[in-house]
Amino acid sequence: MTAKKRFLTAIKGGRPDRLPVTTHHLMPYFLDKYMGGISTDECFARFGMDPIRWVYPHRPDPARGTYFNPNQSKTGFLETRLISSDEWRIEMDNVPVEKGRLTRYRFVTPSKTLTMALQSNEYTSWVTENLVKEKGDIDAIAAHVTTPLCDVEAVNREADAYGETGLIRGHIPTFDVFGQPGCWQDACCLYGTEKMIMETFDDPSWVHQFLRILQERKLGYISSMKGARFDINELGGGDASSTVISPSLFDEFVAPYDTAIIAAAHGAGQRIVYHTCGGMMAILERVAAMRPDAMETFTPRGMGGDTVLAEAKKRIGGMVCMIGGFNQNHYFTRATEEEVRAAVRRSFQDAGEGGGFILAPSDHFFDSDPKLIAAFADEARRCRYDSVD
Repeated sequence: MTAKKRFLTAIKGGRPDRLPVTTHHLMPYFLDKYMGGISTDECFARFGMDPIRWVYPHRPDPARGTYFNPNQSKTGFLETRLISSDEWRIEMDNVPVEKGRLTRYRFVTPSKTLTMALQSNEYTSWVTENLVKEKGDIDAIAAHVTTPLCDVEAVNREADAYGETGLIRGHIPTFDVFGQPGCWQDACCLYGTEKMIMETFDDPSWVHQFLRILQERKLGYISSMKGARFDINELGGGDASSTVISPSLFDEFVAPYDTAIIAAAHGAGQRIVYHTCGGMMAILERVAAMRPDAMETFTPRGMGGDTVLAEAKKRIGGMVCMIGGFNQNHYFTRATEEEVRAAVRRSFQDAGEGGGFILAPSDHFFDSDPKLIAAFADEARRCRYDSVD
């Protein structure tokens, strides 16, 4: 099989010729420090993994008075282009800091100016000042925020160029500058996770109002996706994992909003993978009931999650494709090659039966031994199915 067919067979619940093996985003830190600065495509080829090309083309809607942000000199978080209007201008200033980079943002609207700050180091970026500081701030967002549209032609050019090489993957838009694809997860980035949890008890009606505002923007993007040849799009984020919120909060504040997004994506001809980096065992069936095409990351206990891969396969393996499940913190850094190979085999035994499984690390990795990654990929390629769907 080609890598694309191998991926799609597994995503549809079938058995490909062998176990698909890949990773989530390949981080620039790892590529620069350990791989000599090669590209993502070159890294996939070096290790013999099944490649993924992430594609994020947004476009403005001139009919609604939107345009690309003139203050953005390069692509931003998750390689996105910011969309502005005369009522939604995003200005940015770099602030000198001893290490890394600190950027302050001003969201200028006719109602008020909102501010946030994002700090970065050689590994990653994080929010140091949340955008939403007062409950009334969401009114300014509702009145003035822009909605990016999908640049279908750009997606399809990428799909044509990539051909059968691998998977074309995108994501449901995050909020401008920094966020997550899921509605609850986006809100946590904008307001703060702990504060969001407290508001579900203190002012649940405000939380629902906030989530509806974020959902409307995401649905606006999805309505423009018809005809875009993505193979799969990511939704979700770690703030909805069961190591962060309870199943009852998931039922009230996550599932209703993201279920509607998944349904809309399916209506636009798109597949969805629901990303939950953290605890999953208490909400496995809840996530699967939202009807995504795939679920990830099945983070094991040794990495702060709680996944028992064999149990997860028994409970939801017939409902959805499973992606992830591998402890990269240990097996890409401190294990022997033989231990890595044995762990790959265990993963295949636990979750590979019947197909519908893609082996991958549980999210990103940074400091890693390339020899161990090579053993991981090589052993996965040796995991073959007796018959092929």
